[in-house]
Amino acid sequence: MRPNLIRGLVVFCAAARYLSFKMAADDLCITPSAVSHQIKALEDQIGAGLFERRTRAIVLTPLGAALYSQSGPLLRSLDAVTTSFLTKAHQRRELRIALPSFFASELFIPRLTQFTRTHPELDIRVDTTEGKEDDLPGQGDAAVLLLANEPKGYCVYPLFELRLVVACSPGLAAEFSLTEVDALRNCTLIIHKSRPEVWSDWFAAAGSRQSPQSPIIELDNMFAVARAAERGLGVALVPVPLADAWLRSRALVTPFDTVLDTGERYFFVHRLEDAEDTDLVTLAEWTTRICSKGE
Repeated sequence: MRPNLIRGLVVFCAAARYLSFKMAADDLCITPSAVSHQIKALEDQIGAGLFERRTRAIVLTPLGAALYSQSGPLLRSLDAVTTSFLTKAHQRRELRIALPSFFASELFIPRLTQFTRTHPELDIRVDTTEGKEDDLPGQGDAAVLLLANEPKGYCVYPLFELRLVVACSPGLAAEFSLTEVDALRNCTLIIHKSRPEVWSDWFAAAGSRQSPQSPIIELDNMFAVARAAERGLGVALVPVPLADAWLRSRALVTPFDTVLDTGERYFFVHRLEDAEDTDLVTLAEWTTRICSKGE
């Protein structure tokens, strides 16, 4: 349909509704002469009059009345559809997700612009947690948990296993000649307070034993563990792939090939009653994708 014809029909329907060019002009925020011009142009296109001009009044001709009875509802329906889509386009929704702090800082947040760029209508709110079962969605919408077993009673998306590697600064690796596992006996070992036995587990996996004389630094979050290792305070066990950026930049290096499988896995979870929530499913699938492909 030609734009001029649509514009003419809009003006015509306003004039037919009020039976007044002036009131139609006020409604459309144009001048009465512009209304008259649009009506005349429409009548010329149709080839017949739509109004009878009388002294101080206008009335619809039979053709005008027929056109109004059919075009009026169509234009109102079109206006309703347009308004509905405009409303939806400007609606925003907040999704609140609880994430382990190192997962958030090293994997999720650095890639979040990928998600918000394609879903600008969604506002993502991140709460950092320990990632344990106590952090299952409460007031929030979803969570990423680090568990040995898949949680029950939730929509669950498995992400990746937690594996730990030895990491330290390049300078410390050179200073202590970390080419053999036994050289670690001379180093300060950095541990996360939630995993006090993790170094013993790693030494066992490497076919050795931890020295009881090794100095220990215990910290309460993984970012602090990685930062302490980067600053040369000691040797740490850091999670991969979460620490990949530190390793790629060589802020940290891995002097040994032994990888400790912890038996735990990250899971994205949300409530069963939200199984058909397309926004949550979209966020879950995106999180799964960045974890599996390292996007």
